[in-house]
Amino acid sequence: FALALVWLVAATIQDIRKREIPNWLSFSLIIFALAFRALYSVFYSDIRFFLLGLLGLGIFFILAEIFYYARVFAGGDSKFLISLGCILPGTSLYLSLIFLGFFIFILMFVGGFYGLVYSLVLVSLNRNNFAKEFKKQLKMRKMFVVIGLVLALLSLIFVFYIGDGLFLFFPLIIIAFPFLYIYSKAIEESCMIKLVNGKEVTVGDWLYEEVRVGRKKIKPYWEGLSEEEVRILKGYRGKVKVKYGIPFMPAFLISFILFILAEFLWYSYRSFFDFFLSYF
Repeated sequence: FALALVWLVAATIQDIRKREIPNWLSFSLIIFALAFRALYSVFYSDIRFFLLGLLGLGIFFILAEIFYYARVFAGGDSKFLISLGCILPGTSLYLSLIFLGFFIFILMFVGGFYGLVYSLVLVSLNRNNFAKEFKKQLKMRKMFVVIGLVLALLSLIFVFYIGDGLFLFFPLIIIAFPFLYIYSKAIEESCMIKLVNGKEVTVGDWLYEEVRVGRKKIKPYWEGLSEEEVRILKGYRGKVKVKYGIPFMPAFLISFILFILAEFLWYSYRSFFDFFLSYF
């Protein structure tokens, strides 16, 4: 855990400063974690500790692929999630699955709250641009709002029909969804697009619009710029629009610290409970 904490701090600083996480950080953490588990297994003649590390690696690899292709995480975030799969498993299969699932739960909760706070900070720093863009997006997507209102009204009638007040949050969620979508699009258009020199782009950056360099066209793609495209843009004298996402590694770091604290409290509680039972 201490090893992962050091790597997480380094990755967080890198993500905040350069909006990228080098592959060597993720891959080196995997190598060191598996090496530690292998030495532990040899020393205690227990291969399970090493195999559980491989299990965590496999489970988080699958989750990382799902999150990446669902566009929840960028490439660097997904790779670092895989490396944490080697760190989190405990000394038994049961504990390992609990730890892995619990960390994902914390990460989703912290990530959602962190994303909301970060977006509010962006809005406060770009109030005028955001207000104009929000009005623009609202006009462009009036139909979304109308559909949301109709569906919310129908669901409200259904709630009154079944007579169960517990389902009142359904209409609220339905009516809020179009506005949340418009809010996120307004933030993206007004706060996350920057005009930079071609030589400043890096691998994985998201182009906002197509760029023509000589006879070649570089089109926006959700996986970001490739090494070849970056090489071409380095020689481009003009400026390009690049869309930046939210640096998500701080959410990883906060989630990992909360996970360690929760595990410490859980073990402390178990130790106290076992002592209490043995005393009586």
